[in-house]
Amino acid sequence: MKENFTFDTKKAHEFFSKKISFCTAPYELKNMIENEIDAINIVDVRKYDDYIDGHIPFAIHMPIELFEENISLLDKDKINIFYCYNQFCQLALKACIMASEKGYPVQIMEGGYLAWTKFGFDTVKTDNYNE
Repeated sequence: MKENFTFDTKKAHEFFSKKISFCTAPYELKNMIENEIDAINIVDVRKYDDYIDGHIPFAIHMPIELFEENISLLDKDKINIFYCYNQFCQLALKACIMASEKGYPVQIMEGGYLAWTKFGFDTVKTDNYNE
């Protein structure tokens, strides 16, 4: 351990208490889809080709590069749950920042689409947006 290392347990507690309020795990999202679908809005911010190749059921597609012009697809009366590719991708985090700044309730699904598929949960594959 570093000699100058100090650990502020109060700050750590504050940080993790806040973080858990704005994050959900794939298994928690699956439970929400099964029991509370009317209370959530699932948002995929990945690229078009990745969305049509497979996405979480009920997810709408809002690629991050078109996010600002499509923000009206979000719902201020629901929790808008964003996901991207994996735990290293920050597209969903950026979307959460932009949406919350505009007054939309947000959460991020940790682990992204990769985590969802690793759990073996259902995905939807489409040929285009019209399906």
